[in-house]
Amino acid sequence: MIPEIGLFSLILALLAALAQGILPLVGAATGWQAGLRVARPAAVGQFGLTTVAFCCLAWAFVDNDFSVLYVAANSHADLPAGYRFAAVWGGHEGSLLLWLYLLTAWTLAVAMCSRRLPLPFVGRVLAVMGWISVGFLLFLLFLSNPFERLMPPAMAGRDLNPLLQDPGMIVHPPMLYMGYVGFSVAFAFAIAALLSGELDAMWARWVRPWTLAAWTFLTVGILLGSAWAYYVLGWGGWWFWDPVENASFMPWLAGTALIHSLIVTERRGAFRSWTVLLAICAFSLSILGTFLVRSGVLTSVHAFAVDPGRGLYILGFMTLIVGGSLTLYAWRAPTVGLGGGFALLSRESLLLSNNVVLTVAAGSVLLGTLYPVVLDVLEWGKISIGPPYFEAVFVPLMTPAIFLMGVGPVARWKQAELPDLRRRLRAAFAVSVATAVLLPLAMPGPARLGSPMVILGLWLAAWSVASAAAHAWQRLTDGDGHWLRRLGRQPRAWYGMLLAHAGVGIFIAGVTLANGYEVKQELRLALGETREAGGYRFTFAGLGPAAGPNYSAQRAVFTVTRDGRPVTTLYPEKRLYTVQDMALSQADIDSGFTRDLFVALGEPVGDQAWTVRLQVKPFMTWIWSGCILMALGGLLAAGDKRYRRALEAQARMPAPVAAPTREGA
Repeated sequence: MIPEIGLFSLILALLAALAQGILPLVGAATGWQAGLRVARPAAVGQFGLTTVAFCCLAWAFVDNDFSVLYVAANSHADLPAGYRFAAVWGGHEGSLLLWLYLLTAWTLAVAMCSRRLPLPFVGRVLAVMGWISVGFLLFLLFLSNPFERLMPPAMAGRDLNPLLQDPGMIVHPPMLYMGYVGFSVAFAFAIAALLSGELDAMWARWVRPWTLAAWTFLTVGILLGSAWAYYVLGWGGWWFWDPVENASFMPWLAGTALIHSLIVTERRGAFRSWTVLLAICAFSLSILGTFLVRSGVLTSVHAFAVDPGRGLYILGFMTLIVGGSLTLYAWRAPTVGLGGGFALLSRESLLLSNNVVLTVAAGSVLLGTLYPVVLDVLEWGKISIGPPYFEAVFVPLMTPAIFLMGVGPVARWKQAELPDLRRRLRAAFAVSVATAVLLPLAMPGPARLGSPMVILGLWLAAWSVASAAAHAWQRLTDGDGHWLRRLGRQPRAWYGMLLAHAGVGIFIAGVTLANGYEVKQELRLALGETREAGGYRFTFAGLGPAAGPNYSAQRAVFTVTRDGRPVTTLYPEKRLYTVQDMALSQADIDSGFTRDLFVALGEPVGDQAWTVRLQVKPFMTWIWSGCILMALGGLLAAGDKRYRRALEAQARMPAPVAAPTREGA
C-alpha cells in the first residue's frame, strides 16, 4: 500500500496547493484576513504531504518494489543501496517529484522566514508559489505518475543508467534543482510586487538573500555536473556546451545579473523595472531548462526522452508562466518608477552595463541552444551548434563583463570621476598586465590556443583578483580607525563579493591554463609499453579482471614517473554493466595543485593492447576551487545580518526603512 499512500498524498497536496494559490489572493484583494492566514498552514501542509510522497517513492526503491513501473524501469536488485536511493531522481517521473519536493521546501522556508513581512504581501508571494506547485502536481498526477503499478511485477528491474551510477549522482541533481527552484522565490516576490505596487528598496532587501541562496545552490550544482562529466564520461573535458549544460548555465547568468541589479535597487532605488524583469527571466529560464530536459526535443546524456504529450504540457505550462508574467509586467511596470538618477560614469551605470552584457550572453547561449531545435521542428534541416560557436560568441561578450566587474565596486554612487578610478585601479591593472605577460614564460610548451588568447585569459583572471584586492585595501584604509577595526565592521555581503570575484579570477585562470597547455594523446598501447606526455612517462604495467556489485571490468595499472622518480599509480577500468549490456570507461585521475594526470581505457585491439587516452591537464583544480569560492561568497552574502535587521525594522515601522548607509557589496 505504500505506493498508494504516496499517490494519495500527492492528491491531497494538490488540494492544499489550490487553497494556497486561491484564498490568499482573494484575501489580499478584498482584505479578507482569514483567506490570508490560510497561506502559511497550506504551505506547511503541502510540504508535509509531498514529503510523504517522496519518502514512499524512496522506500519503493530501497525495498526493491518492482511492482512500481518507475522502480522497475530505473533500478535493479543488485544495484547498491546508495544508487537505489539516487535512482529516485534518475528518471523522468522521480526527477519531477524531486523538483516539486524542493519547491515545497522553498515555499515552507518563505512561509517560516517571512513572519515580519506584511501579511498581504506574503499571501501574494505564497499564492504565486502555490500556483507553480499546482502546475507540477497536475503534471505528476495525470502525465507522469511515479507510483503507477506494473502487473505482473518485474523480477529484477532494468537497472539505472550506468552513466548515473556515480556518487556525484547522489548530490548533483538535488543541488542543481535547489538552484532552479530557488529562483521561484525571486519570481514570486516580483509578481507579488507587481500585483501590489510595493517595489522599493525594502523589497530588494527581502529578495536579495533568497536570490543569493538560489544562485549559490545553482553554482554548486553546475560545478558538480562539470566534475561528473570530467571524471565519468571518460573524454577528459569538463564542459562541452551540451544543450542540457546550457539549460543550467542560462539561469545562472540571469541570476548573476539579478543579484547585481538588486544591489542598485536596494542601495539607490534604481533599476526597479529591470530588476523585476530579471527575476522573471531567471525563473523562466529555469522552467525552460525543465522543458528542454524532459520534452524529448534534445539528445543528451542528461536528457530524458519522453512522449510528446508530456513535452506539450511543459511547453504550455512554460508559456503560461512566461506569457502571464510578462503581460503583468507590461501592464504594471510603467507605474513602478525609475528611482534615483545617476551620471554616465557611476557605479550604477557600470553595474547596468555589466547586467546588459550578462543578459546578452545568456541570450547568445539561448540562441545557440534553441536554433537547431527550431530548424528541426520546422523541417528546415538538421544542424549541430557546438563549442566553436559558443566560444566565438561568448568569450568576446564576457571580456567586458569581467573588466566591468573589477571597476564597478570601486566606482562611487551617483557620479564617479575618471582620474579617481584611474588612481584606485592603476596598481591592479599593472599587476594583471605583468601576470598575463610573465606567467606564460614560466609554463612549459607552447599554448595550444595561441598566446593572444592565453594572455587575454590570464589578464582577465589576474584583473579579477587584483581589482578585488585593490577594492579591499582602499575600503579598509580610507577613513578613520585602524584597518583591523574597519575589517571587523564590514558586512558579510562585502566579504562575499570579494570571495566571489576572486573565485571568478581563479576559475578563469584554471580554464585558460588547462585549455592552453593541456597535453592529450590517444594511442595504441600494449602491456609493458611506455609513452611520454607532458613531461611524464606512463607505463602500461598490468591488466586484470575486476568485479563490482553489478558489473565486471578489466582494470589496468599505469605507473607514472617523472625524471626517473615515481609520481603515482593509476587504475583505469573498462566496465561492462551486465543488465543493460553497456560498456563504460572509468577513468582514473591523479589531481594536484598544478596538474591532473588522466588515463582512460578505450577498446582492446588485440595482443594485450588497448586504445588509451593520456592527458596532462594543468591547473584543473583551480577550476573547481574558483567555483567553490564563488559559492562560498554567495553563501556568505546570503547570511548578511543586515537583511534580518531590515525585517525587524520593518516589523516596527509601517513605512519602508531607508537604504543602508554603509556601502555593501
